[in-house]
Amino acid sequence: MCAIVLAAGEGRRLRPLTAYRPKALCPVGNVPLLDRALHRVAALGFADPDTVAVNACYLGEQVVRHVGGRARLSVEPDDPLGTSGGVARLRDWIDGRGVLVGNADAYLATPDAPPGPDIAALLAGWDGRTVRLLGRPVTGPSRPGDFGRHRFAGFSLLPWSRVRGLPVTPTELVRTVWRPAEAAGELEVVEFTGTYLDTGTPADYLAANLHAAGAGSLLDPTATVTGRHRRAVVGAGAVVHGTVERAVVWPGGVVHPGEHLVDAVRVGADLTVPATPAA
Repeated sequence: MCAIVLAAGEGRRLRPLTAYRPKALCPVGNVPLLDRALHRVAALGFADPDTVAVNACYLGEQVVRHVGGRARLSVEPDDPLGTSGGVARLRDWIDGRGVLVGNADAYLATPDAPPGPDIAALLAGWDGRTVRLLGRPVTGPSRPGDFGRHRFAGFSLLPWSRVRGLPVTPTELVRTVWRPAEAAGELEVVEFTGTYLDTGTPADYLAANLHAAGAGSLLDPTATVTGRHRRAVVGAGAVVHGTVERAVVWPGGVVHPGEHLVDAVRVGADLTVPATPAA
């Protein structure tokens, strides 16, 4: 088997944060999302360029530089190929193996197991023929994108038989693999009962950061914090002289004296991105 972490997208709903770095490199709990994903698959045994790959496109040079030699890199030359096209472009590298596919922007956490073992059930006892999805139970009204009473939670497991014919064109796995497998009775949903957020909006991105921080604040040891903080995440080299509450200050960010940053993300000295939770 092998693993692919999808990191090519821009993250348009996160603008203007993604004007500065691709979504996969946005920090959650002061750790880039991509590093969280790579750590999770490494704990499952996918920890070198022979066993794990990362695709890149939007601001791809940042992803390439960040990954270095930790994974096989697939740089898509024009627009992102989507989840299906991105996997298809790595077909020669996959070369007959089953593939664990994870979205870099998926934030997962469970109190019962560390990253990696928390999704190990997705691999356990797999017959190499079915398609598996990690799914969160749906507690409210279902949505068109749901799978029965479950909602996709960032990771899927694909057999080679479903990968070998994928076109290297911009399209999504939900259309080329998941729904066809569901129609054929070859889709299994493996339940994940922990916390899952796709970090796709500023509100969800803030929620993931606050979850990573726990009940208090998470302050990088290189940050200078003289102001008050409550449920905040402050990155490396940041300077906080004002008050931060339910907020994220990116590495190198500045909160000036007298400022009260609440339900927001601060980038640099001036950019504030509101992240008010949905009502």
